[in-house]
Amino acid sequence: MDFSLTEEQEAVRDLASQIFSDHVTHEQLLALTRSGEWFDMALWEEVAKANLPGVAIPERWGGSGFGPIELCLMLEAVGRHVAPIPLLPTSVLGAWPIAEFGDDALCERWLRPVTEEGAILSAALMELGANTPARPRVTARRDGDAYVLDGVKECVPAAHLARGILVPARTEDGVAVFVLDPGSAGVSLERQVMTSDEPQSRMTLAGARVAASDAVGGLERGAEVVAWMVARAELALAAVQVGVLEGALADTAAYISERKQFGRPIATFQGVALRAADAYIDVECLRGVVQEAAWRLSAGREAGAQIGAAKWWAATAGMRVVHTAQHLHGGIGSDVEYPVHRYFLWAKQNELLLGGEMEQLERLGRLLVSDDRVHAEA
Repeated sequence: MDFSLTEEQEAVRDLASQIFSDHVTHEQLLALTRSGEWFDMALWEEVAKANLPGVAIPERWGGSGFGPIELCLMLEAVGRHVAPIPLLPTSVLGAWPIAEFGDDALCERWLRPVTEEGAILSAALMELGANTPARPRVTARRDGDAYVLDGVKECVPAAHLARGILVPARTEDGVAVFVLDPGSAGVSLERQVMTSDEPQSRMTLAGARVAASDAVGGLERGAEVVAWMVARAELALAAVQVGVLEGALADTAAYISERKQFGRPIATFQGVALRAADAYIDVECLRGVVQEAAWRLSAGREAGAQIGAAKWWAATAGMRVVHTAQHLHGGIGSDVEYPVHRYFLWAKQNELLLGGEMEQLERLGRLLVSDDRVHAEA
């Protein structure tokens, strides 16, 4: 494995970082929060002008034709600047699976607007009472050449801004993933506020109609499409977490280098230095497993165990790092309008979305046992 970046990958990373550095400030983020807004649509316009949402879209649809490594580099930059834009929903949950499984008509309809107009996409993967997105409770009943969708999806990111949302639904033959216009009849959105203050939506479907041709990958491959989407969504969240932790640690390093006690910077105190060093190790361990998982996906290799490891590090080490960041800031770290608190909320939301520590360890254990059996039989 060689994790060295190519010139093109460095260019993607540097471009994303430059845009966020130029347009994301603490004062601007604070003003957005106080206004009741969350998404920075002016920033999204700048990101769209640079065609960053199209990084993983093939060139024939106006994208850059890159893959998992480049997406992860972009998402790290999002996390590092806690940039409130719908890049993950659009690029990972929406555009990427359509580019992978969609036919030419679907790609032309949904991907071209992303690269040319900055259109926003998303996916509705979560339901109450459903253990996995691959076994949805939302139903899709055939009605002539169309399907009628009924049920409720929870926590749909950027749904109120999205032009299209990928919706897994249970048909009489299994599972299919339909691309749905949230402005269609029979679709209603109810605002939900996440831990990070991000607005998401409860999407209620009551007789919403979609064409059979709107099924991504066709009507027979829905379970495969959902599994593919979930794995990449998990990796994407872990990549965002890398950036969030890196940003929190960078702010903390600057603070403890300037904050003085007993006539010297507190960074020179052994206890402070040890906690900061442990946090740095956690960040780099997470970065390493994310890089390996992205590399394996880009090479067409199985990456289930690596994505599982990235989830575990993102959830577990993530909270260690942001707790350290707040503690080393002292009393000011508990100020909800101080920059480090925003990193804490983002990290906590990512942990909740990825699942707790024990859940990830159990999953990794099952994967390792399965791998051992395969190797033993071979």
